[in-house]
Amino acid sequence: MVSLDGQPSPGLTNTFGTQMREECFTFSEGYRPLNHGSFGTFPKEVRDYQRQLQDESEARPDTFIRYTYLKLLKESKIAVASLLGADPGEVVLVQNATTGVNTVLHNVDFQPSDTILHFGTIYGACSKTIQSLSEDRPLSSYAIDITYPIDDDEILWRFRSAIDEVKSQGKTPRLAMFDTVLTFPGARFPFERLVATCKELGILSFIDGAHGVGHIDLTYLGDVSPDFFISNCYKWLMVPRGCAVLYVPFRNQHMISSTVPTSWGYEIKEERDKMDHRDYFSRLFDKISTTDNTPYCCIPKALDFRNRVCGGEAKLREYCEDLALRGGDRMAKILGTEVLGASSASFRRCCFVNVQLPLSLKELDVDASSGLGIAKWMQELTPAEYETYIPIKFYAGGFWCRISGQVYLTVEDLEWAAETLLLICKRAKAGEWK
Repeated sequence: MVSLDGQPSPGLTNTFGTQMREECFTFSEGYRPLNHGSFGTFPKEVRDYQRQLQDESEARPDTFIRYTYLKLLKESKIAVASLLGADPGEVVLVQNATTGVNTVLHNVDFQPSDTILHFGTIYGACSKTIQSLSEDRPLSSYAIDITYPIDDDEILWRFRSAIDEVKSQGKTPRLAMFDTVLTFPGARFPFERLVATCKELGILSFIDGAHGVGHIDLTYLGDVSPDFFISNCYKWLMVPRGCAVLYVPFRNQHMISSTVPTSWGYEIKEERDKMDHRDYFSRLFDKISTTDNTPYCCIPKALDFRNRVCGGEAKLREYCEDLALRGGDRMAKILGTEVLGASSASFRRCCFVNVQLPLSLKELDVDASSGLGIAKWMQELTPAEYETYIPIKFYAGGFWCRISGQVYLTVEDLEWAAETLLLICKRAKAGEWK
């Protein structure tokens, strides 16, 4: 077995910013990692640990895959459950949030007239999953339109109004899907209040927490007790790709009869009915298919790094959120624009910041139909010529960027991002996007 005991590298400190980026991570020299939210990254020592596990797997394939892996998997489930305030028996690991979403939605026994509610800010892959299901299942979907900035009370009001509208059409609001933190704009969502509303009205709640564990405090999730919850571990928890945690409380585990894809853990209904659904749920996900599952085994090592080197989850979150707040304000000042939402806005309590670019359709002499293409051109320019990647979207009639706060960044990095965006906007105004 590979030991989880790790020691800091020579000269390593827990100083956040440039020093941590250079000493603890593997970024290319000169590269500015401003988009942690899309694919995440993981420290050198977690990389080394994973490689040791891969070497062990190749040295004794059957021993590792059949026995060692299951022991490490159990340890990882215990570790990640503690971050969710959940029982280890309520969590399993899958490769990514999209897999978790498909697993849950393909297992729910939808009936004619059933409707899935979601917000217009839903992640694209989740939206397409619902569309795909609707082609061969007796269900429909209802999208709730929202545009930021918007306060939580308004979101809740629109949610209840949508439920009333679905019912008025003679349909059944069966399941509601919503985020912990939105992808774009990057904004914290009032998932706790939405879960409570779902419980009140008898609707299944499914939280897409892709930007969840390692990003915001979720140690109370067990008390919130959504019906289903999925969260990537490779984004904000510093675990190798791909790894995600799927939380299904004991009360709902009987609803999950198969993984996606179906594999060795599956049993037909007659056999499932004879089994304890808790045991069946856990066994179902122990081995889905032959692949490199070492990312699943790296959760304890990632948590060790976050505690030992970063000072713990609370300290890490505090730095990242503060960086997003202060760095975002500095960017807006340099750009001469604004941050999406006041610093006191509840949706800004996360590690993302959205900053408007000094560019308008009027200046470009185009209409809104060109906005998406121009934003895409600017976004693609960032890795092609500026050694970074900055998500840029045409949103609510303007051009916006999303920056991820992380322990390996400083306010100076975000100031550099603003100066770079000024150059890109100047090039756009000169017509280079055409």
